[in-house]
Amino acid sequence: MTYWFTDAAVKDRLPLSGASAIRGMSISFSMPRLFMGPNALSEVRGGGANVFETVGLKCAQRRAFVVTDEHAGRYANRVCAAMQRRRFTTEVWDKAQPEAPLENVRECAEAMSKFGPDAIVALGGGSVIDGAKAAWILYERPDITDLATVPPLRPFGLREKAVFVAIPTTSGTGSDCTAVAVVSDTEAKRKIPIVNGDLLPDFAILVPDLVSGMPPHLTAGTGLDALAHSMDCVTSPMTNDFTDAMALRAIQMIFKYLPRAYHDGADHEARLRMHIAASMAGVAFGNGGVALTHSMGHSLGKLFAIHHGIAVGILIPYAFQYYSTVTDKYLDICDALNIRGDTDEERFAGLIEKVRALFTELDVPLTLKGLGISEKDFEDNIDKLALYSVEDPSAFQSPRSATQEQCEKLFRYAYEGKDVDF
Repeated sequence: MTYWFTDAAVKDRLPLSGASAIRGMSISFSMPRLFMGPNALSEVRGGGANVFETVGLKCAQRRAFVVTDEHAGRYANRVCAAMQRRRFTTEVWDKAQPEAPLENVRECAEAMSKFGPDAIVALGGGSVIDGAKAAWILYERPDITDLATVPPLRPFGLREKAVFVAIPTTSGTGSDCTAVAVVSDTEAKRKIPIVNGDLLPDFAILVPDLVSGMPPHLTAGTGLDALAHSMDCVTSPMTNDFTDAMALRAIQMIFKYLPRAYHDGADHEARLRMHIAASMAGVAFGNGGVALTHSMGHSLGKLFAIHHGIAVGILIPYAFQYYSTVTDKYLDICDALNIRGDTDEERFAGLIEKVRALFTELDVPLTLKGLGISEKDFEDNIDKLALYSVEDPSAFQSPRSATQEQCEKLFRYAYEGKDVDF
């Protein structure tokens, strides 16, 4: 299959968008309208702005198509009831699959077209929201037959038929606040990022009790995804003062509240703060980018069926050791976390130590070998791991570019747990 991000013209031009000379001339910052808190879906008079009355102002027909899966679907009745009280007709499609396979996206788009909504509501984790975004494209643009080939700088012209509402039920992916959808080519065992400004949700609703049922391992994985988003964003050449503010605050909140949410899923304050931190990280990287944690994590996660958040999170120390030869933006993170030292090198070492200490507290291994990947399987896939990583569009935003050979070397260091020294 041909992918838009392997096109030579795109690979040549897209990195230029991060050049200081270009970004210095014009910077944009986008985010959805956010509703957050325990009462974000409340119908109680005086309980705050009514979410779906606000959504309804953009929906003449008030027909809502709710995309969810078998896990998040238990909240669908609550969401539909809130919409029905605001005169919406609703239909629930609860067949979304993990990793948003292309064939599943097409099935969703067909059901969406039969219903004819003017509001699409994605209720679930990152895969559900990403799959709903991709189906939204096919619903609005039936002339698009191959999502893998659509370049990022050509507007889709969405919202002719429907607006998009995201209600995340995990705290980490940030898809509720980004113009990105990641779908899967199951035959090639490869993830396909779809990047387009039109994909930014119109509304995001953050309700902390929707994540209260997340088990510890999912809490850890999604939390580390948010950490990778925010840490990578700080070092990205695409960053700006707005993204820095969001990313650095998200990092502070994740270090403070993720262990609490992991150890006590009923800690409502920790759940709310992690939910907000994940969306802040999404806003940050949606405007400022991510880099090698995600380009390498995408290939690692798909080829070895590793949870996305664990796959990207475990690579943070290795990616940052690789970046540290060309940027000192890590010092901003050290300032945010009050990491001291007599030299920049001591402070950087303290940052890596703090990240690894967080992994240990969350029972996350420090090496790829610790994930249970056998040496034979690793060696059999190392070429694909490196190739898919260097071709992934997240790699275009890295503060330090990486060749296929360098990506392979980084994977080998991460497999054994060696500190990066090149």
